[in-house]
Amino acid sequence: MTVGAGPVAPGLVTLDDVRAAARRLAGRVHRTPVLRSRSLGEAWGVRLDLKAEVFQRTGSFKPRGALNKVLTLPGADRARGVITLSAGNAGAAVAYAAASVGVPGTVVMPTTAVPAKVAACRAYGADVVLTDGDLVDTYLDTVARTGRVPVHPFDDPAVVAGTGTVGLEIAEDVPDAEVVLVPVGGGGLVSGVAAALAALSPATRVIGVEPETADVMSRSLRAGGPIRMPEARSVADGLAAPMSGQVTVDHVLAHVERVVRVGDEDILRALALAVTRTKLVLEPSAAAPLAALMTGVLDLPPGTRVVSVASGGNVDLALFGRLPSHEREVP
Repeated sequence: MTVGAGPVAPGLVTLDDVRAAARRLAGRVHRTPVLRSRSLGEAWGVRLDLKAEVFQRTGSFKPRGALNKVLTLPGADRARGVITLSAGNAGAAVAYAAASVGVPGTVVMPTTAVPAKVAACRAYGADVVLTDGDLVDTYLDTVARTGRVPVHPFDDPAVVAGTGTVGLEIAEDVPDAEVVLVPVGGGGLVSGVAAALAALSPATRVIGVEPETADVMSRSLRAGGPIRMPEARSVADGLAAPMSGQVTVDHVLAHVERVVRVGDEDILRALALAVTRTKLVLEPSAAAPLAALMTGVLDLPPGTRVVSVASGGNVDLALFGRLPSHEREVP
């Protein structure tokens, strides 16, 4: 779906917001490397770099936004503790943020969450509430019961500003990037990256990639606003957001060129290739942009300088037993 031509809504995250977040996060999160993949780039006809958020604290980009939000809370609110809902990575990030500033944390998760991600939230000291019912309803009930301060996994300007530091680093490290590919779930990562690049590198095109079976952003754009999609399911569990939000929809409309969809089988094929060729342990969410390159859905000119955001590496190792043969995919 082509977007990016909508009116710029008031209240969008600015470059000043992103730079303030970068100062706040300095020394608390990693500046992750950009790694060249000549093998995959040559196979798909582009010059390909990977922004390796797999090396970020907790194993994904999420602490950038969660910690920025927690650090901007007034002291009295912070002392009440924080809470989020998550399939895993946002939960671990909020748990890490809470632990790093010494306040309680709670994470509401579906019972279908990857066990390793549930364990990670607990390891950081958070209380985990598991539900096989409606995740959002359970979350709202838990907020009311505990009195803890909500930290939205994506739909909050402070969270978006924090994730915008990924875009800030890309602009500094790959100033000639022509296309930046970003996995899309609820839209926090793509919103922040696109907001930063719109200010620093307006010629760089930002394209979102989401699963066909968890396409809440595409549906929201068609609907003209946020929707709920509790039936969202994908092998890329980190992208199976049960809803979108107004903040992220506004940012996508303003700054993202388009959002494309890829199938689960193609995500797994791309993941197999990425692990084999780059030696990076990616989770399926991080492989979604590579699936878009692999399938040709992007239709990019040969030689395009592409940065793909490898958003996380918190993969259930059992998944590797499901990965297809890649022998015919790359010469």
